Amino acid sequence: MNFFEHQDRARRQSRFLIFLFALAVAAVILAVNVVLLASLGVSNATSAATGAGFLRANAGLILGSSLVTGAVIGLASLYRTLQLRAGGGEIARSLGGTAIDPATTDPLRRRLYNVVEEMAIASGVPVPEVFVLEHEQGINAFAAGFSPTDAAVAVTRGTLEHLDRDELQGVVAHEFSHIFNGDMRLNIRLIGFLFGILILAIIGRRLLFSARFARDSRNAAPAVMMGLVVVLIGYVGLFFGRWIKAAVSRRREFLADASAVQFTRHPEGMAGALKKIGALYASSFMTTDAEEIGHMLFARGMGRQMFATHPPLEERIRAIDPDFHPSEFKALAASLDRHAQARRAEAEQAAEKSPGPAGGPGGLPLDPDHLAEAIGQPDLQQIFLAAALTAAMPSALERAAHSDEWAQEVICFLLLSAETEIRERQLLLIARSLGSESERQVSILWQEGQALNRAQRLPLLEMAFPGLRRRPHKELIGLMGLIDELISADGHVDVFEYSLARLTSAQILELMHPDRARPGGSKTLAGMNTEVAQVMGLLALHGHPDSPEAALSAFQAGMKGLADAAPERLPEMDGWPERLDSALRRLDKLRPKAKQALVAGLARCALHDEHVVQQELELLRVIGGLLHVPLPLLAGRSEETVSRRG
Repeated sequence: MNFFEHQDRARRQSRFLIFLFALAVAAVILAVNVVLLASLGVSNATSAATGAGFLRANAGLILGSSLVTGAVIGLASLYRTLQLRAGGGEIARSLGGTAIDPATTDPLRRRLYNVVEEMAIASGVPVPEVFVLEHEQGINAFAAGFSPTDAAVAVTRGTLEHLDRDELQGVVAHEFSHIFNGDMRLNIRLIGFLFGILILAIIGRRLLFSARFARDSRNAAPAVMMGLVVVLIGYVGLFFGRWIKAAVSRRREFLADASAVQFTRHPEGMAGALKKIGALYASSFMTTDAEEIGHMLFARGMGRQMFATHPPLEERIRAIDPDFHPSEFKALAASLDRHAQARRAEAEQAAEKSPGPAGGPGGLPLDPDHLAEAIGQPDLQQIFLAAALTAAMPSALERAAHSDEWAQEVICFLLLSAETEIRERQLLLIARSLGSESERQVSILWQEGQALNRAQRLPLLEMAFPGLRRRPHKELIGLMGLIDELISADGHVDVFEYSLARLTSAQILELMHPDRARPGGSKTLAGMNTEVAQVMGLLALHGHPDSPEAALSAFQAGMKGLADAAPERLPEMDGWPERLDSALRRLDKLRPKAKQALVAGLARCALHDEHVVQQELELLRVIGGLLHVPLPLLAGRSEETVSRRG
């Protein structure tokens, strides 16, 4: 199942979830009506026997109680969903998560941040916020958010202290599969729905709790009785809530495990993490109440319960390691040492400081026939490439990108012109907008960043985005305006400038309104011929700026299968950024299968002459970003080309 099929599955599961929610609400309403009628003494043998007469006699009462109960559940669900609209970081903080500073020097946290950053850059999604649940000793993790832009990845302290780098990479890859597959948005909806279903149980508990402090036991009796009744009705909701979570999440966990193994190409890492859960005294259990978030976790957050949200641990291990035997748990438990990973992480951190290669690494092959399978499933080679790109980053740029204070200045540096006169005008714009200290810092970055390889520019932007995420929204709006001014300083927009501006703006806007992010729509390619031709033609023209014939040939190759007849003319280059903006806004409304066909066509266009220049790679990256399709990392060689797979 590829990225686009997962997106389709997530859409179907959303509809299925709404159906299950309606079914659960109906069950709770039925329970309320039965209890209400019984308590008022209107349910008797005669009325029960007459059936229709019973319903007519009590229709007003049934209708009123149904409306009130449905309204309480609906409003509670809406209230909880609105509480979560701030995105994944807010969920992690509400559970006691502490954000990791990208510039941290703590060995275990540095290791975790590096793993998350490398996977994000390799897979073409924004680097998520990273959190540690400091008070949780079990091995567990989760990813939360409405979209990759506002995603957060959180792990427990036990995960940091007991897993080695390969095992940690397996856990993080598992969580990234939930990011790619649309599971995060579904999880947030599920939290909102479940809160509504469980609200009656919560109200009942509050009534029982308040009755404990009543001075007169006789006056407390009605409150106790009412509380017990409401709790019993609430447990109907709890039953259905756990059933819904199990129905939605169990199969997803097997799929995420398989995706993690495919992602890392290292089954021992994923299996090792699961085995350590079985061996550890704290297992994967949470001290925080995990009822609400149990379906989001890497492993079970609570003890045995009806309708478990995760498959049995031994089944998950055997799916990866068929030779596993439970007796391994005992031997592994004896070898666990929570200080061992800190020592290993210190050694890894020391190795990071050794000099790396001066330039960026070579590119990766691109195969249009298998690109759909690579989206959301980058392989180990791409993770290594991301690690090499970040390791080779000039140290001054790396420190600034990981700093909350200087992330904006890194983006400004990336837009500086090589021409002195234009660069001086740009620095004046920076001083006017951000202040003289920012202008000085950008000048320093310019001096330090001369060795930056062109293939490292977009990865550097992605490294800086977590720092931007923590800036006030007013500053981010101002930054978008400053980016436009810096680009306009020379009266010309090149492909990299366009890519940086559009990717940054898209991420900022989704960050400010994460609950409004929509990864796709329901349109088909049938009504989008003009937009498809615009995007395909502009990609072909930028890939072959000196050969109109080669550009037309690449354009026609890309359009094959997407248009009824081969186009005979290329689009005009004049005003291409505005026309590309307009086309991509409409194409983002395509259904996942249509996006898959479009992306395959773009790859055919780029590879028609069997090599890809850096401008094409940058255009592919921004097109994927604006279509909410995370294209895996593809970096140009030193001669700015990437070969076709042989």
